[in-house]
Parts: sequence; structure tokens; C-alpha cells
Amino acid sequence: MDELVRIEIEVTQEAAAALKDEQRRRSVGRMVSELFSQKTIDDHPLQLIFAEIKKDAREGGLTDAEIDAELSRHRAERRH
Repeated sequence: MDELVRIEIEVTQEAAAALKDEQRRRSVGRMVSELFSQKTIDDHPLQLIFAEIKKDAREGGLTDAEIDAELSRHRAERRH
């Protein structure tokens, strides 16, 4: 296993409060490390999950434009 290194990053107050929990910090650290691993984005587990969800939505009759519009609405709601 790679050696772990402690870093500081700026986050929202809400995120900082959630990251006071040691187990949660370790979990987030693993996720960040995974994002920068040697895997290509096409092989990344989250990318594979999103592709499967999009495939199911298409089979349910949604178009790519409808899926993208819904994702845009969701992101806009989260920003407010």
C-alpha cells in the first residue's frame, strides 16, 4: 500500500463539520486517492456506475438530452 500523507484542503463549513469524524475522513481520503490512481476515467468505478445508470434510463425511454437536462436541474438545485 502507498504511504499516506496528510494534506490540508479548503472545504465548506458543512463539509468540515462532517469531516470531524475520523472514519469519514479516512473514507474521503480513500476516495480522493482513488480519483488520482492509475486507472483511466473509462475504467473508474464511478464512471462505470454512471454508464450503467444512463443505459437503464435510455432503455426506459429517456433520451440523452432528457438525462442531461435532469442532471443539470439536479446540480442547480444543489448549488442553492
